[in-house]
Parts: sequence; C-alpha cells; structure tokens
Amino acid sequence: MDHERRRFLRLGLVGTLAAAIPWKKGSAAAPMATPGASGPVILSTWDHGLAANQKAWEVLEKTGSVLDAVVEGVAVVESDLSNRSVGQGGSPDRDGHVTLDACVQDHEGHAGGVAFLEHFEHPIQIARAVMERTPHVLLVGEGAERWARENGFKERRIQVPEVQAAWKEWAKKAEYKPIVNRENHDTIGQIALDSKGLMAGSCTTSGMAYKVHGRVGDSPIIGAGLFVDGEAGAACATGTGELVIRIAGSHTVVELMRQGVAPEEACRQAVERILRRNPDLKGHQVGFLALRADGAHGAFSIYNGFTYALSTTEGHLLREAPFARRWEE
Repeated sequence: MDHERRRFLRLGLVGTLAAAIPWKKGSAAAPMATPGASGPVILSTWDHGLAANQKAWEVLEKTGSVLDAVVEGVAVVESDLSNRSVGQGGSPDRDGHVTLDACVQDHEGHAGGVAFLEHFEHPIQIARAVMERTPHVLLVGEGAERWARENGFKERRIQVPEVQAAWKEWAKKAEYKPIVNRENHDTIGQIALDSKGLMAGSCTTSGMAYKVHGRVGDSPIIGAGLFVDGEAGAACATGTGELVIRIAGSHTVVELMRQGVAPEEACRQAVERILRRNPDLKGHQVGFLALRADGAHGAFSIYNGFTYALSTTEGHLLREAPFARRWEE
C-alpha cells in the first residue's frame, strides 16, 4: 500500500494551476479544468474514501443520479463497523454513547442534515429524507430519531466490543479531555460532479472520540462541513470541527472559487485563515477538498497525512493533500 501511495503521489500531487480570474460556468473565459477531469469527478476524504468513491461511481453508471451517488457512496463507510470515526462502529462520547451526524446538499443548494442521532445505521439517508420530505434543514437528537422512525427508518441497536473496551479504558483516566489527532476525526465527506455538470455532496461522522455528550461538530452543518453551489463548486471538510465552523470553512472555499481562486489555492487560503486566527494551534488537523463546477479540483490541510480519494474516467486514486505544517515540527 505504501508503494502504491508513493506512486500516486508522484503521479498526482501537482496542484490545479488554473488562472485566478473571475468566471462563470459556461463562460468562454472559464479556466481549464484539471487535466484528466473530463466526465464525472468524485472526491472523498481519507483512505476510506476509495470504497465510497467506487460505490458512488457504480451508482452514477447505474442510475446517473449524482445525489444517489454521494448518499450511497458514504453509506458504505457508515456500514463498516471497523471504522472508528464514521457510523455505529465509531468511538463514543465520554458518556459511552455513539452519536452520529450527517448532511447532504444538491446542485441547487437544497440541503438536509441530522445531528446527535443514535441507533441508526445510515444517518446520511435520514439527512436526505429531511431535505426531501420537510421544509427544514437540520433535525437533532430525540426529535430527529422520532421523525426517522415515523418515516420508516429502522433502528439498529449495536455495540462493538472493541469500542466499548477502549472507552472503558479511557474512562479510567482522570483527564477527561479528548485527544485530538489524525485518528480521532476522520469524517468522510464526498463531493461529486456528473457528466451533465450537476453536483452534490455528503458528509457523515461519529464525531470526535470521547467528546462531551451533546457535542456536534461541523459535519452536519451546511457551510461548515459541506457546501454545494452548482454555479461555483463544492467543498467538504474534515478534522477538528470547531475550527471549521468558526470560519464557515466549506462555504469559504466555494466562495473563493466563485471569485476565481483555483480549488487548491482556495483550500489553502481557508487553512491559512484558521492558522491566523489560532496562532498557537498544535495537533489539530483540518483538511479541505474542493471541486469547481468545471471539474477542476484540489485539496489542502494543516498537517501532512491528509489523504483523499479521487475518481475520474481514468480510475480511482488515493492522494495526499499539500499541507502547511508537518506533524513532526
């Protein structure tokens, strides 16, 4: 796997170098897309994004719906009980509860989300239902759970022995402060563009390990963990959610692209904004993915180690994002 990743890095770490000039989709002045980005493009955060992308690509080929693709793509990761940051296999909060957050947004900006949800395998599907069946954007907690049951979603009560054992070991410690690191917040965000130029995005997580009961991060918040605007592009975030929320991170990235900033540069500027506002920041990872409406794409993170999956007509690749700092510093 390490050999393959190095090969992908050699082949694929060249950033998007499109000219930073104002443009509109369909304009003759629009910058060229990233080479090889013709046709559908799918981006997902972290290594588990490969499985999500492969599923999303299958869905695109089968139904042609980019919204179906991003929902069913991340649902694969939600079902993986070995994943400690997404789905019911995720690490619990400090009270021992695994609580889940998710959101989805389509090309026209319609959006739905759920937060602080327990006992459901696919919060992303409930988030989509909130978007399509209610006038609301976000449902939380017991109300969201009741609404889900009333709308046909079945509960799945499950505990993973390894997760519970790790939580009990953690609970013995006197220090009840979550340890924030690369393994603690590997949310999956997925953004996609189909061959017709339609976009959609999804985001789902079990949140920060051993968080305060009731804590919700950026993942279900439109404009923070995810933002899709069919005119300009889409972005998603991963990492310490509080840092992303404070700058409306994904919205910031999309608005920079709207102003003509190339996708990778937009992600970099969002990261630098976080660093400027938090000059003593150490150990908190944040990564952004950006997909412009013409198919150009990019990524950037605070620290090295942020991997993401890229799928185009050329295949499925795993890449590592450019970064501002090294963990070893």
